[in-house]
Amino acid sequence: MIDHRLQTLRVLRECETVTAAAEALHLTPSTVSQQLRQLARDLGVELLEPQGRRVRLTAAAHTVLRHADVLSAQWERARADLDGHRTGTSGQVRFSSVSSALAALVAPAAARLREDHPGLAVHMSEKDSDDTAQLLLGGHCDIAVVIPSARTPASDDARFAQWPVLDEPQDLLVPAGHPLAEGETALLSDAAAEPWIGSPDRSDQHRLMLASCAAAGYVPRIAHDANEWFAVSALVARGFGVGLVPRLAPLPPRDQVVRVPLRGTAVPSRRIIACVRRGSDRQPPIARGLEALREVAAGRDG
Repeated sequence: MIDHRLQTLRVLRECETVTAAAEALHLTPSTVSQQLRQLARDLGVELLEPQGRRVRLTAAAHTVLRHADVLSAQWERARADLDGHRTGTSGQVRFSSVSSALAALVAPAAARLREDHPGLAVHMSEKDSDDTAQLLLGGHCDIAVVIPSARTPASDDARFAQWPVLDEPQDLLVPAGHPLAEGETALLSDAAAEPWIGSPDRSDQHRLMLASCAAAGYVPRIAHDANEWFAVSALVARGFGVGLVPRLAPLPPRDQVVRVPLRGTAVPSRRIIACVRRGSDRQPPIARGLEALREVAAGRDG
């Protein structure tokens, strides 16, 4: 098993401060600091150096971390090989997911696991994509279902393995009775003159909307800001503008709105991926969780 102090150092690299690392590991800051001092003494090198009120990893620390990442992946593979000797279906798999994918993909996958493998314990939690690395490295989840961004692990990050789950198109959301609601599909350029409901706090969603409208030949006029899908739906239903919503995002059934699928070259879409600690996908509970997730995604029309 990888030394718990090495794991603490790995989490510190991700969290950047001792306080944040302690919170991610459910330890006190003093315990984290003590573990890192002990590790430095045992290795005979300095691992941290002060930088104002923060600390900075030394070159030696980065060398240690490169080896720690290799050891961690090897340990996950070793656990998988040992689990392979078990013939039962016991164990545990923990999912974390963004809200729309939790509702549309993870919950159905968990129900399938409960039916096919009743001895397998499944836990689900709704988490932001930005927390992916900390959750996985801290051992708080096994499979993270996320939307890639600049703050999620890079595709070539050696600490993680990642797979695409679903490419989710965005629909144009208009109020019932709107002229665009009459057709089966629409071009994004058809909404060029409309007021728009923006979502600036959902930075990736907002950038996707701006980029897609730019590809369609215009800059959308943002009339109102709303971030939660129920709020976007409420504003659209009352005629304050139109918006883009992911196809998996649930909307209140009471709102008089229509999702209009988009066609043409400027059809916005977002990719949903599954991310695990590298090597852990060979562990039977995690492998079963990934398989159930793929089966549910394959059963959707997109």
